[in-house]
Amino acid sequence: MKTIRIRLDSPVSASIALIAVLLSGLPAPASAQAGAIAAPPSAIDAAQLMTDLRVLAADSMEGREVGTPGGQRARAYLLRRFDGIGLRPFGTGFEDRFSITRRGAESRTAANVIGYVAGTTRPNRYIVVTAHYDHVGIRDGEIFNGADDNASGTAALLALAAHFRASPAAHSIIFAALDAEEGGLRGARDFVADPPVPADSIVMNINMDMVARGDTGELWAAGTHHYPALRPLVEKLAETAPVKLRIGHDSPDLPQGQDWTTASDHGPFHAAGIPFLYFGVEDHVDYHKATDEADRIDAAFYADAVRTVLMAVRAVDASPPARS
Repeated sequence: MKTIRIRLDSPVSASIALIAVLLSGLPAPASAQAGAIAAPPSAIDAAQLMTDLRVLAADSMEGREVGTPGGQRARAYLLRRFDGIGLRPFGTGFEDRFSITRRGAESRTAANVIGYVAGTTRPNRYIVVTAHYDHVGIRDGEIFNGADDNASGTAALLALAAHFRASPAAHSIIFAALDAEEGGLRGARDFVADPPVPADSIVMNINMDMVARGDTGELWAAGTHHYPALRPLVEKLAETAPVKLRIGHDSPDLPQGQDWTTASDHGPFHAAGIPFLYFGVEDHVDYHKATDEADRIDAAFYADAVRTVLMAVRAVDASPPARS
């Protein structure tokens, strides 16, 4: 029988350590000693993770631009996956449509894909996990497949949904694959303006945007500058995370472009006073280029990054931040 030694010298460290034990499938020890535990490989299906990414980043999706046939094909794939995973819809289906109008362009129909897993002990309190599935489409005859931006976050959302469908959290968890992030965070704005649950029941947003490129071996967590109560949780998580987890990119005194507070779909949640953690990598040489392809993804880093986010969701579930 395997034994695991952990250190429980604070409520946050106790939560992270216990979460790691629960994810491993091993029994929690009666006593605790020093030691570190990482999320086990079995916490997510790494093969399915890459399959989902490759499908979403395929040429047939034509860059997933909002309101295009390629974007619709990507959405159809997500609808099938949500149903296959066994997520629950709000109302009659997973699709939440809305219209967008861009300057000098016709109105387009966009749609978020939203489902949830009911919580075991706090079903009326919600953690919202988000990732945008749209990208920039075809430009000058080249398909911008957006493998990292953001097929990676979308496939990660599916992996987390499958995990929590099999092993529910205390809180209910909403999984929202958001449309129309590129050019205005429209899907997130629509979600926050008209959420499927009472806004005051949402305790946290965890957003993923570009989580697969391990060029520097680092995954960043942004949000603790605005929500200092989350910093001990993230610092403790970093001690056992499968990847090098760094904290930052969320302060207004950073150089232009380095403050990510409003750079992705967590921005509208933050504007509404909902605490957030944003996970992503720094811009790489293929960012918003036609070369952002699936064959440039570091599969091992990617799987470990998703395990890290999974541990973060479990930690938030155990110790949710207070809403101001």
